[in-house]
Amino acid sequence: MPRKGMRSLCFSPKHSSSSTFSPPSSTPSRLGFSPSRPSFYDSVMDRTLELAEPIITKWSPDTTALARVTSLFYENRREAKEFIKTVNNLQKAMHFLAAENSSSEKLIRAQNLMQIAMKRLQKEFYQILSMNRAQLDPESVSTRSSRTSVASSYSSYDDEDEDVAAADESISEVEDASMAAMADLRLISECMISSGYAKECLKIYKIIRKSIVDEGIYKLGVEKLTSSQIHKMDWNVLDLKIKSWLSAIRTAVATLFHGERILCDQVFAAADSIRESCFTEIVKEGAMILFQFPEIVAKHSKKSPEKIFRALDMYTGIANHWPEIESIFSSESTAIIKSQAVTSLVKLGEFTRAAMNEFEAAIQKDSSKSPVAGSGTHFLTVEAMDYLSNLADYSNVLADILADSPPSAKKKLPETYFGFSDSEESPAPAISLKMAWLILVLLCKLDTKAKYYKDVSLAYLFLANNLQYVVVKVQTSNLKYLLGDEWLTKHEGIVKQFAANYERLGWGRVIDALPADPMALVAPARAAEIFRNFNSAFDQAHRKQAHCIVDDRNLRDHIKVSIARKIFRLYREFYNANSEKMAGERNLAVVVRYASEDVGHRLSDLFFGHLESGASSLSESPASNSRRPRSH
Repeated sequence: MPRKGMRSLCFSPKHSSSSTFSPPSSTPSRLGFSPSRPSFYDSVMDRTLELAEPIITKWSPDTTALARVTSLFYENRREAKEFIKTVNNLQKAMHFLAAENSSSEKLIRAQNLMQIAMKRLQKEFYQILSMNRAQLDPESVSTRSSRTSVASSYSSYDDEDEDVAAADESISEVEDASMAAMADLRLISECMISSGYAKECLKIYKIIRKSIVDEGIYKLGVEKLTSSQIHKMDWNVLDLKIKSWLSAIRTAVATLFHGERILCDQVFAAADSIRESCFTEIVKEGAMILFQFPEIVAKHSKKSPEKIFRALDMYTGIANHWPEIESIFSSESTAIIKSQAVTSLVKLGEFTRAAMNEFEAAIQKDSSKSPVAGSGTHFLTVEAMDYLSNLADYSNVLADILADSPPSAKKKLPETYFGFSDSEESPAPAISLKMAWLILVLLCKLDTKAKYYKDVSLAYLFLANNLQYVVVKVQTSNLKYLLGDEWLTKHEGIVKQFAANYERLGWGRVIDALPADPMALVAPARAAEIFRNFNSAFDQAHRKQAHCIVDDRNLRDHIKVSIARKIFRLYREFYNANSEKMAGERNLAVVVRYASEDVGHRLSDLFFGHLESGASSLSESPASNSRRPRSH
């Protein structure tokens, strides 16, 4: 109750006679009352004033030097509790005396004492808050306490026997000081609020605690930035600010706001509305600066593909702390703070979807036409798959972001294009469909690039190499869990089909040059013809394929084993059966140019060419950030 309200209570006009305690004229004298004697409440007030005056005046800051330089709660906590008890008794006596419409002189005297007491308690309240900043800092409070456990600890400090608290050896000296300070603050706040001095109490608390919160936000590196500032800011500078924010939100939510929530709950435990409004005024400015930052970044930064990871980091920062955010800002007065956090999540989600669309467009717009030397892996494949595998690390938050916006591809193409089932009975998650769609866009672009090879066999080797890179990247990242075994099995099969087509077109003439039955008896002339045909076909094929590259060891071994099984085995058997017949042949070294071991060595040396740089693909390369720095 405000001071003015207290005064109006103490000096209210006289009530009707029915509300005043005065015995009727017929009351027997044995009851001990007579109209000329003071009322019972006058007697109570006399006794209360007699007890209160020496205790309160002793600690009047204006009358004694001791009171000016010492703290009541630091000097003698037992006396401090007696002081609080005395003030509470005085307040009750004033209330009853005012209700009885008794002597206003006593009320004036009591009110003067009350003002002295409140002035003393204001000073004590300020001193405890300012002198215990270390013990009451949010980190100390949040790590040593919880919103439920702190309340139970007050019993030890509210007890008349202070030795009860000291008996608990498990509480450290620092923790003991922290709990004692909170207990003292609670005693003072409850006394001041019940006495009608809530405004004075809250003013002191808000000034000191808000300065601590604001200082904490500043030290965490969180700045209040405008939309214009963000829009004009160089990305490298903004990236550093985002990193600071990512570190700040963990500390701000788990320590700064959480600790302040606990402290406010305990100091004003007896007054719900006061507690909530006080907490809101203390943290609102800092919390709004913190939670507005992601929204401003999302709305006013270029939505290029490589920036998506910072947006997802910020989304994760809020989402991971959402239970704490909901708990800390659960009241109606803090709803605006929680609403701001939700708005930032929405804007970060929009930013993420837009950046993914930009990534898709960058793949489709890639215009490089130069074939990759050696039919190796295209840079577009490396960049795109590194990007997608990194995105898959955020599968949890991406699932939330994409849940309400399934890719339009599902409506345009049958499920067989995606590589996994997506039936009505068991629909695939939106994130799985999106990833499958983006890989499909990449594969379609690679199929277009394969057409730039004049030799069809090299085009198939190019497709096999690139699809193998895609498959391995899926197998070794979280994409495996999003796309599933069915997708992998299907695309592994396609890789083998591409490899088989390469083998058929690139080495088919060599295989055809050898007889189906290499052990069959043939005339020397026919044998010489077969050797010559084989030499020509093998030389031509080897010359064309010698510069080819297969980076993946498993794919390389698969292709080489398959070719060797069909060429080396047939040639070795034919060579063993017919080489001696050529002993009298003119130009023997030309006719039988290769021993079987020579063929084997030449085949084993295939696919180790040096990869030359393919065309760069994305205008802003995700590969440059393929293993981007992650905030932890």
